[in-house]
Amino acid sequence: MFACQSPRPPADQSSDPFVATDNASAARVGHVLVIGVDGMSPDGVRQATTPVLDSLMAHGSFTLHARAVLPSSSSSNWASMIMAAGPEQHGITSNEWERDRHTLPASTPGSEAIFPTIFGQLRAQRPEAEIGAIYHWEGFGRLFEKRAVNYDQHGDTEEATTQLAEAYLKEKRPQFLFVHLDHVDHWGHEIGHGTPEYYRAVERADSLIGRMVRAAQAAGLQDDLLVLVTADHGGLGKSHGGETLAEMEIPFILAGKGIKPHHEIAHVVNTTDNAATVAFAFGLTTPYAWIGKPVTSAFEGFADDPDREAVSVVQR
Repeated sequence: MFACQSPRPPADQSSDPFVATDNASAARVGHVLVIGVDGMSPDGVRQATTPVLDSLMAHGSFTLHARAVLPSSSSSNWASMIMAAGPEQHGITSNEWERDRHTLPASTPGSEAIFPTIFGQLRAQRPEAEIGAIYHWEGFGRLFEKRAVNYDQHGDTEEATTQLAEAYLKEKRPQFLFVHLDHVDHWGHEIGHGTPEYYRAVERADSLIGRMVRAAQAAGLQDDLLVLVTADHGGLGKSHGGETLAEMEIPFILAGKGIKPHHEIAHVVNTTDNAATVAFAFGLTTPYAWIGKPVTSAFEGFADDPDREAVSVVQR
């Protein structure tokens, strides 16, 4: 399967909180599959036997040094991943956050009174798009605009979550599907990161990722598909939430249409860049409130160094 233009004139921010900025002139792909594996550290990818992830990296662009946000906990990072902003902006500062119970309000409350996500932006700009969210950890379901998705399902196990994703990919051929797997984080808490059991859980995730990619292929999406695999955080011992690299570094792997093959991303990548990269691939405009940047260096035709790319655009 995996064988700039000038900025727009400023808009009136007083009348529209979602002042958009151009990050692409046209869609680069028709379908995006994001698979997030809770608690999957770069160490897990390196030490476990992961033929699917190895193949995605060989045929795509990747870094094993992407950064999570603080605190390195699940809610804050899944939110930052789909909202292209940090806790300071979206207000999801801990796993105790709820829509009706929190301390810090979103700096830009949008649809359903939460900070704008990639789900909502795709729905607003592609009203007919088929959009799905399938998640093993039920808490993920409170982080996005429910009205933005066609398919919203919680799987009780990693197997059930994968089966739901396989069926949805084959039956509906979604433009965007986000899948969350939770079992790696479970073993990290139960037995510990860096243990044989933890690595086996990563290997299980690798196998499930392979099944979802094959389901997308079976649906005939392979020629117009982008796959993005990442995680919310790593871990240290049986916990996470702190400031160590073991907790803060995460994998970021892109493969598919228009992605450079066997390309290790040398510059910094943040989890806030995830949604911005998906928006870039779809050719969407993005909210002014987003701070994440598209990882353009992973795409064919773009410079490996975004700073050098920006200079070349200015010179033109």
